[in-house]
Amino acid sequence: MAKTEYNVVRLQWISALVLMTTLFDDILGGNHNGSNVTYDGRSLIINGEHKLLFSGSIHYTRSTPETWSSLIAKAKAGGIDVIQTYVFWNIHEPQRGTYDFSGGRDIVRFLKEVQAQGLYASLRIGPFIEAEWNYGGLPFWLHDIPEIVYRSDNEPFKLYMQNFTTKIVNMMKSEGLYASQGGPIILSQIENEYSMVEASFHEKGPPYVKWAANMAVSLQTGVPWTMCKQDDAPDPVINACNGLECGETFVGPNSPNKPSIWTENWTSNYQVYGGEPYIRSAEDIAFHVALFIAAKNGAFVNYYMYHGGTNFGRSTAEYVITGYYDQAPLDEYGLPREPKWSHLKELHAAVKLCTKPLLSGTKSNISLGQLQKAIMFKTESGECAAFLVNRGAEDVSVLFQEVTYELPSSSISILPDCKTVAFNTKRVSVQHNTRTMKAVQMFDSSEKWQEFKELIPNFDETTLRENMLLEQTNTTKDRSDYLWYTMSVQQDSPDSQQILEVGSRAHVVHAFVNGVYAGSAHGAKNEPNFSLNNNITLRHGTNNISLLSVMVGLADSGAYLERRVVGLLRVIIGGKDYSAQTWGYKVGLSGENSQIFSGSGSNDTQWSKLDKSSQPLTWYKTQFDAPPGDDPIALNLGSMGKGAVWVNGWGIGRYWVSFLTGKGEASQKWYHVPRSFLKPTGNLLVIFEEETGNPVGITLDVVSITKTCGQVSESHYPLVASWMGEKNQSASSRRPKVRLSCPTNKNISSILFASFGTPSGDCQSYATGTCHSPSSRAVAEQLCLGKAKCSIPILNHKFGGDPCPHITKTLLVDAQCT
Repeated sequence: MAKTEYNVVRLQWISALVLMTTLFDDILGGNHNGSNVTYDGRSLIINGEHKLLFSGSIHYTRSTPETWSSLIAKAKAGGIDVIQTYVFWNIHEPQRGTYDFSGGRDIVRFLKEVQAQGLYASLRIGPFIEAEWNYGGLPFWLHDIPEIVYRSDNEPFKLYMQNFTTKIVNMMKSEGLYASQGGPIILSQIENEYSMVEASFHEKGPPYVKWAANMAVSLQTGVPWTMCKQDDAPDPVINACNGLECGETFVGPNSPNKPSIWTENWTSNYQVYGGEPYIRSAEDIAFHVALFIAAKNGAFVNYYMYHGGTNFGRSTAEYVITGYYDQAPLDEYGLPREPKWSHLKELHAAVKLCTKPLLSGTKSNISLGQLQKAIMFKTESGECAAFLVNRGAEDVSVLFQEVTYELPSSSISILPDCKTVAFNTKRVSVQHNTRTMKAVQMFDSSEKWQEFKELIPNFDETTLRENMLLEQTNTTKDRSDYLWYTMSVQQDSPDSQQILEVGSRAHVVHAFVNGVYAGSAHGAKNEPNFSLNNNITLRHGTNNISLLSVMVGLADSGAYLERRVVGLLRVIIGGKDYSAQTWGYKVGLSGENSQIFSGSGSNDTQWSKLDKSSQPLTWYKTQFDAPPGDDPIALNLGSMGKGAVWVNGWGIGRYWVSFLTGKGEASQKWYHVPRSFLKPTGNLLVIFEEETGNPVGITLDVVSITKTCGQVSESHYPLVASWMGEKNQSASSRRPKVRLSCPTNKNISSILFASFGTPSGDCQSYATGTCHSPSSRAVAEQLCLGKAKCSIPILNHKFGGDPCPHITKTLLVDAQCT
């Protein structure tokens, strides 16, 4: 038997051993019945067994109960052991002492679904969470508690924080959800990234950290607590890392008896209006996970987010778009984003093959070059695993234990037996896919729409009056994004043009003079102060000035949130400062107050035919039927400006299509409409448009995976996850393969491109290279057409011979799914 074949068979036996261990674990209590959870310097210990765990963040609030089961199942299929979620204080206690855990807020139901699928849970109670969530998850009523200082050694804040934390812990206990009771929760978190603001609280910061830790531990959950980004987390609370590169940046546990935990491995990043999406490659994520596990003895890695989901209603923090972490392994709609989902699945499988030496072996570092090294783990009984690290920008050959290995640039090769490469972080052997939005319903006739023009209040119609410009959120109590500032100006001279100057720390301001639109201005995430400067006409006599100040979510981070000032700061007309004038105020919009977006509110509204001359501050409504099938659906609002949208009274979220990125594109055009919000027919769509959008251009689109593509070379490795399933095959048949699969109910209908040889480009853009087998397409069609999935081995004889001897060949196949 050749040495390479021997090593592959050896790795096959390791895979089989891992499978047997998993089966015995299930038989002997792997379903978490009354698990004792502790830890030491190597890992979490569950029922006396050290655990190497992969976790994924899925927030129950950013999806719907109808999708929880599917999302959790897809995470499990991707090699995830733990589901992590925050607890969102402001949705559970919207008014002081009044709690809501119904519908999409039913965290108990969510955690029981996690348990039903045999996974563990990590519960980040906070209760301050940041999370790009409105007010960092804090309920706004805290703002009105006398002498309160958030997240400080402050008695009023500590009282309410402890009350809510205790409420959640007791709820989890009453439902038997802690692992110590037989539930799924193996880990909890108190506070969140407090070190980022701790210095701002001076002598009130460190005592708060100690108090929060002691308070949490005193609740006796029977499972460990963590504090992320808190290097001085008091014993027994575990300090954890957040970031992109914790394998490099984590200072490590602050006690030799604590494990290395990565609470947030950012799979992409959140996006703000006006900001470009941040796309993190599957290769980069895999590299840093492998490095954290090897270099930092990491035993718990959580992907933030594994599924981002949707920020429904008014739930986002300031300027954050409605779609959250769409570039995660499961996209906003819950569809696998390839190759990220599958490449990480392969990583998890490869690492799990190394479990025993990683958790019980002795670690050694071996230099393989200036920028290369081996990190080896070996047990007393001889089990061995190695991670060959290349930090260089060039591919290199290294000699490890008298064997030569090829290491791609910026990559890590994982050798579960210290001999055979099971996985390399840079070599993606899995498929890519393409998501398509297809319009299935048009709203392109003005007869399909009705409109209602928002009423613009003037000073005489207001009852709340002050001789100053009020702070906005203290006035609205966050019940609305909108606050009207109104006043009257007496003009004794004839009509004349004046300059209106408005300084603001809100997010948008719309100006109206005598009921006529007079201009708008807005800020940006990194520009908290902005101003409106427009020419206006003041007529002889009394002039009504109406300024609509708009928020797009509240701040979610920073010290002293309770002192944050937003709203209008100054108003100058014709050089005269009117900021200390008597102002009249109105909270919210008339359409909001009458719930025009609900069925009853809509029926009570006097709608009119669509006016083809679009005006700011207009409500639009129409009806539509649910598209057939179960693919996700979204509204394409590319023809609109800024506002909010509701379907059957459900808040889909804010939109801001007119806020373009630096590349001149909308930050988000498609807005997710969960199918659970719909009826078969007669669904009510209501849109509030602040600017001058055109509803006739809106479409309802079906979201689906329409293409699958694979690009694998002779130098790639067989799929790790396939080795156990193919254990009866001979080692000689284990060759790299292009594997393609379509989503449920779809088959491969055509081969768009196929080349065996040296194709140029990648799955996004490709062309035939200098070496190409003319039978490439025919082979791909023979093996794949009409099938839901197929595999094409990279073997010369499959393609009628070697098209270019002595050259490493690559197979690239792009296929259509219908």
